[in-house]
Amino acid sequence: MCSILGIFGLQAGDDAAALRRQALELSQRQRHRGPDWSGVYLDDGAILVHERLAIVDPAGGAQPIRSADGQLVLAVNGEIYNHAELQAALRTSWDFQTGSDCEVISALYRESAAAGDDPAGFLERLNGIFAFALWDRARGRALIARDPIGVCPLYWGHDREGRLRVASEMKSLADSCADVAQFPPGHYYDSAADALVRYYAPDWRDYDAVEGVAVSPDALREAFERAVHRQLMSDVPYGVLLSGGLDSSLVAAVAARYARRRVEDDDRSEAWWPRLHSFAIGLQGSPDLAAAEIAAEAIGTVHHGFEYSFEEGLDALPEVIRHIESYDVTTIRASTPMYLLARRIKAMGVKMVLSGEGSDEIFGGYLYFHKAPDARQFHEELVRKLDALHNYDCLRANKSMMAWGVEPRVPFLDREFLDVAMRMDASYKMVGAGGDGRRIEKGVLREAFAGYLPESILWRQKEQFSDGVGYGWIDGLKAHAESQVSDRELAAAARRFPVNPPQTKEAYHYRSLFEQCFPTPAAAQSVPGGKSIACSSPTAIAWDAAFADAADPSGRAVAGVHATAY
Repeated sequence: MCSILGIFGLQAGDDAAALRRQALELSQRQRHRGPDWSGVYLDDGAILVHERLAIVDPAGGAQPIRSADGQLVLAVNGEIYNHAELQAALRTSWDFQTGSDCEVISALYRESAAAGDDPAGFLERLNGIFAFALWDRARGRALIARDPIGVCPLYWGHDREGRLRVASEMKSLADSCADVAQFPPGHYYDSAADALVRYYAPDWRDYDAVEGVAVSPDALREAFERAVHRQLMSDVPYGVLLSGGLDSSLVAAVAARYARRRVEDDDRSEAWWPRLHSFAIGLQGSPDLAAAEIAAEAIGTVHHGFEYSFEEGLDALPEVIRHIESYDVTTIRASTPMYLLARRIKAMGVKMVLSGEGSDEIFGGYLYFHKAPDARQFHEELVRKLDALHNYDCLRANKSMMAWGVEPRVPFLDREFLDVAMRMDASYKMVGAGGDGRRIEKGVLREAFAGYLPESILWRQKEQFSDGVGYGWIDGLKAHAESQVSDRELAAAARRFPVNPPQTKEAYHYRSLFEQCFPTPAAAQSVPGGKSIACSSPTAIAWDAAFADAADPSGRAVAGVHATAY
């Protein structure tokens, strides 16, 4: 991954040289995402800046990528996993200028534009994680797009002169765009039509389209194996995040089966780095560190378990909030250890890791799903969680890792795997629906991978990441916030923070740190609600009124579930 910054709509009277300098300065604020190289493009209509993290074609692949005739200019943050198939299927020849997996976007755009087709046609064919800005100089047209789930961050807004600006992170736009906001996942913006269009709307969003559909354990497992295999595409050392929970352990176990062959040439040659390294972090004695050791030994990874102290985590909070650009309680709790882990991984020379985000949103892994009354409501809640994922787990994983130039990839959110897993009737995903009737979440996934992992890992109950690193982490954060925020301050929170006023002292403390970095109302509005508290969501409360009194987002706080799920 990398970072992009674009300014579109330059006019004849603009000081292009001054705007170019400003664009470079703003792009430097997100250079942590792309420390390997910087590229700039300027013409009389647009400026594009790219900060590169070289994963594929590190010797070439510099961006912005210009077409051979110089008329198309592309800046991308992300990876296109099916680029080889897309390239082979091109109807017209394209003179590729790089070995980048992303250049196929330009080729597909030109085919689409020449035929007068809607951009949605080629965007729907991309299997990858991406946020891009493409400038068609001949047409004076900008095309901005973000991947279906929003794995890659993207923000946009308008400056005082009405020019459109886009950037990978809000920190590059907040000072110059009063209307800065997140660019929505699964959408594109076409400046020629001045329209924001949703291109990703799979039929499985509607429960009626999946009702009665069964997916065999073999089909589910094979689809996930293909997803992991695709995402091992890399020309640099990579690893896996391994908390010892079900999701990260499955990612690691599948990756270990393919790590010895080079996926870039269809597994014909030996991998450049054949030993798979795994990484975990936690407080001393944390559940995750212990479970990760067991999983790593069974899988056969070269494992690195790191401890951090509460004080180290506390010291990192201001920087974590600046990087993740959120004041959400759960997100900050989980981002801090991940941010510290990314720094360790970077120090070991690893530039890409696979992670387990997305599984809980696909299979109903959160503990409140135990209370789902029927398959229709279960499925509708999965869709709602996937729609919100870019604000929470995807944001956390991407920004906390990319703070140190480590790219996270998420095989559970692979587009082809999503189509298999989300077309399954949710009745098969509900707690207790498995063959042995065990009262545990994600039983259908666990059964599909029987024999892959030790039973203690395969059937380990869900832990929130911020719980799994050590229960003392959350308890310590609450105590610290109690010492920082007075009762009087909390009582007046709505006056100080009229947008999403914090409800707890911990939330108030994080909001204060966020405000120091991002003081504008638009920045505050870019964070949805400020508390991803699953147990107090309207859906959860509808399922069980007892959730209405839950004021803490920790998995331990889901009354009657965490201790009695088995």
